[in-house]
Amino acid sequence: MSKILTTQLSGLLQRIQQSEEDMIEETARLLAQAAIGQGTVYFACFGEMEGVALNALHGADPFAHFAPYSKDVKLLSADRVIIFTRSGNDADAVLLAQQLNEAFIPFAAVASEVASESNELSELAYTYICLKLRGGILPHPTNLGERIVMPHLIAALFVYEAIKMEFDEMISDDDDFDE
Repeated sequence: MSKILTTQLSGLLQRIQQSEEDMIEETARLLAQAAIGQGTVYFACFGEMEGVALNALHGADPFAHFAPYSKDVKLLSADRVIIFTRSGNDADAVLLAQQLNEAFIPFAAVASEVASESNELSELAYTYICLKLRGGILPHPTNLGERIVMPHLIAALFVYEAIKMEFDEMISDDDDFDE
């Protein structure tokens, strides 16, 4: 079973990389605006996606100019926000997106659903990355049709690392100009 899981996860990450490469770069560029403009990059993570914020804060290579988002944060125009949520229909994530949009704070969003006119989160976000997940990735061994293993956090961490590589390169290039 672990070989099947490995194959399915590998396929998922390849699909994300192939179809979301441009949005990952655009998202890194959006977040780099905060670092270059003396702002902060806030991660607003919902549900299990809190793991992304924990990694950004406590990982071996923390995210530069990062702070976890909370309702108490007073955002400045130089700040940028990235929303990580399993579902683009998450009421709290959509509410935050509406508030950011009304306050003219540019933000990115990462969720499972494909960007569309019916996906309000994708419509409000400056950049939107789809995790390419509609449910489980493995068939349940005993139940016909049911799928198990919901790797939303794994996919989100992959997207996070891809954004971080681009972001780090962008802000290090900016540091070269400052010298």
